[in-house]
Amino acid sequence: MELNQTKVIVREQIEPGLKRAIFATGCFWCMEAVFQETPGVKHAISGYGGGTEYNPTYEDTYTGRTSHRESVMVYYDPAKITYQQLLDIFWQNIDPTDAFGQFIDQGPSYTAAIFYETDEQKSQAETSKQTLQDSGKFDKPIVTEILPFTTFYEAEEYHQEFYKKSAARYEIYKNASGRKEFKELVWQQIQSGKK
Repeated sequence: MELNQTKVIVREQIEPGLKRAIFATGCFWCMEAVFQETPGVKHAISGYGGGTEYNPTYEDTYTGRTSHRESVMVYYDPAKITYQQLLDIFWQNIDPTDAFGQFIDQGPSYTAAIFYETDEQKSQAETSKQTLQDSGKFDKPIVTEILPFTTFYEAEEYHQEFYKKSAARYEIYKNASGRKEFKELVWQQIQSGKK
């Protein structure tokens, strides 16, 4: 069942037959890069999701003048990658125990969430969250929200594929953000069975 009254504003031409998933991920630069480099993903678009204000800007969002979160809209080929696999990628690139932001970026616009568009997405997202909670891999509760999708506005052009367009600046930010260290210290330990 598709939800009604959603608004999507994107400039890219999207091929027919693709499915989409929307995630609030903290800094969208980092997660756009992760998703864009994933086989089966055709487009990963940085933007502002979940808020009520019309046509938010980057400054509006990071300063808290809107209720949007930095988000990534992922268009994918379901014959090559599944929604469940995208959920796994999402969980492994965030801190699901942080209710106040992600890594160096703190505040409401940087909080992580899964935005679902269908009952099936909602069910898969809730199951994946519960599975992660029940696994005991984290000492704290999994607080990432699962929310109905409402709006997505594509971010300014200079944010799209920032990891390519501004590679040096992106690397500086990525190395200072704490995301990479978290993934290495926490998720690699989890995957190796040490945690």
